[in-house]
Amino acid sequence: MNFLKDLRILPRWIIITLDSVVLFQSTFFAYLVRFNFDLELVNNSNAVLGSLIFSCLVFIVMLATKSYKGIVRHTGLKDSVNIFKTIAIGFSIILVVNFVFELFISSTYIIPNSVLIIASLTSLFLLILYRFLVKESFIYLKSGFTPNNVKVGVIFGASEAGIIALDVIKRDSKSNLTISAFFDDDPKKEGKIIGGKKIFKGLDQLKYLAESQKVSELIIAVKDLSVQRKKEIIDECYKYNIHVSIVPPINQWINRGLNTEAIRDLKIEDLLGRQQISLENPKIKEELANKVVLVTGAAGSIGSELCRQIMFYNPRLLILLDFSESALYDLDFEFRESGMITPHMAILADIRDYTTMKNVFKKYNPDVVFHAAAYKHVPMIENYPEQAIKSNILGTKILADLSVLHSVEKFVLVSTDKAVNPTNVMGATKRAAEMYVQALNTYLETHHNNSHTKFITTRFGNVLGSNGSVVPLFKKQIQKGGPITVTHPDITRYFMTIPEACQLVLEAGFMGNGGEIYVFDMGEPIKIVDLAINMIRLSGKKVGEDIKIVYSGLREGEKLFEELLNDSEVVKFTHHPKIKIAQVSSVHFYKIEGQIEIFESLIGKNSENDLVFHLKSMIPEYKSNSSRFEVLDRLN
Repeated sequence: MNFLKDLRILPRWIIITLDSVVLFQSTFFAYLVRFNFDLELVNNSNAVLGSLIFSCLVFIVMLATKSYKGIVRHTGLKDSVNIFKTIAIGFSIILVVNFVFELFISSTYIIPNSVLIIASLTSLFLLILYRFLVKESFIYLKSGFTPNNVKVGVIFGASEAGIIALDVIKRDSKSNLTISAFFDDDPKKEGKIIGGKKIFKGLDQLKYLAESQKVSELIIAVKDLSVQRKKEIIDECYKYNIHVSIVPPINQWINRGLNTEAIRDLKIEDLLGRQQISLENPKIKEELANKVVLVTGAAGSIGSELCRQIMFYNPRLLILLDFSESALYDLDFEFRESGMITPHMAILADIRDYTTMKNVFKKYNPDVVFHAAAYKHVPMIENYPEQAIKSNILGTKILADLSVLHSVEKFVLVSTDKAVNPTNVMGATKRAAEMYVQALNTYLETHHNNSHTKFITTRFGNVLGSNGSVVPLFKKQIQKGGPITVTHPDITRYFMTIPEACQLVLEAGFMGNGGEIYVFDMGEPIKIVDLAINMIRLSGKKVGEDIKIVYSGLREGEKLFEELLNDSEVVKFTHHPKIKIAQVSSVHFYKIEGQIEIFESLIGKNSENDLVFHLKSMIPEYKSNSSRFEVLDRLN
């Protein structure tokens, strides 16, 4: 029995032998039928020789069509069509030979046409039948050898994806999951049977199946299921301790191979409080194709995904620039191993080093710059304001100035919603960077008409799964058994996924004509405590029992809620309903240039209060919150 358990694929010699036996027996059976089972007539008609001729000829055709190469336990429609083709070709050849024999050699046929027809139909039927019998036997043997830790599951979605999921699970010999039923929101499907499994409407019978059949798994197999419905399913499954997973889109599943490994756990991105926005603009390809593109902060969460997406637009050269050695090495290795033909160059450099950056621009002459390099962790930057000013403000100025000197076509700044009415050093430095590139763009428009570098800013909220997101932190805390730390029960944030954020950056980069600050309609803000609760549930734990949530208090510089616009900003609509332009008053270029030069004189003097005080004088709306710098607000 262990041999049967380990035998996953029938050797080809067994299939060839079985096929040959079926062909011979089918032909001999055809002779018997043709001559009404009169053995004397069968013998006089050379039935054995005719059976050998038919089976040998079809066997030769089989070698050409390779119908024997199909994995029997995966037999499907294509295999059946291939067998039909094999029999049809063999039938046609013998039919032609019979005609030639009758016309030029003798009045007799090699194989009587009536026998040929019966033999062909019988062979076709038996060859397909035994393959499906073997396939079902494998499934039966798999269930017979199922380990003791077998799990019972149900599939939500009785359509194409659900049917494929059922078939994949049944065929996977490594799976310890057995499906007991389907669920579907379509009332017309209620009570019907698919693959021997009954379809239940909605989730009405989930409790019954959880109790009677010990259902412990639910697989979502519905294309474009709404976020709200996913949440309802999670909540219902949570009551009965049922784990929830999801199947990928059918095209992805087929491209990566049909196996149960593609069925994945629900991720927090799947429960984003809005439908993800996919931005498509054919102009992006026109603008990036055959260009030299520089991405700063290339090894970060946003930068690396930005690089992955840019690679598909076939730039002449993609420059990956970052100061983090290990992360840059990993990204470079990923691209080299991916097999992508787009040339790329990994450069380990600091954007704050003017000489190094000057040499990079001189050597590679980038056409487009995406500036994603920045310090972004609010509590950390609140402790090191000088580093934030050097990187986020002075580093941006270096890149922007060099872009003008080297005639870069477009410069796209990746900013943040924390730049709006900033309450911390990080947000204020990003707002200063926005102000500088916008003022520089206005100056160039005034003095150089249209033949100048166009500066565009993209401003969006938190990114799920990024290095600065709460999601990786919560995952680590859940893995350790908790508790999850949330700063405040009412704290909210806007969220988007990393691919969305990068799509926005690319879209805005080539939508803009220079000077715009693009903001994204990010839907409703999400309470961080709700995010924590959903992540605990998705991990299969119970809130308050397995994993506790504790409140640690707002950190230095932290807001209760974020904003995409300040009180004085209004928006202008674009051709895309989810992308808007913030109408922000631009400061005079010479004024902000002079203000930034003051930073250069203050750097290195070990006076963080002077640095932050000057930052506040540049950005009047910058008011510190839960920070030691609050005292400086009273001096302004």
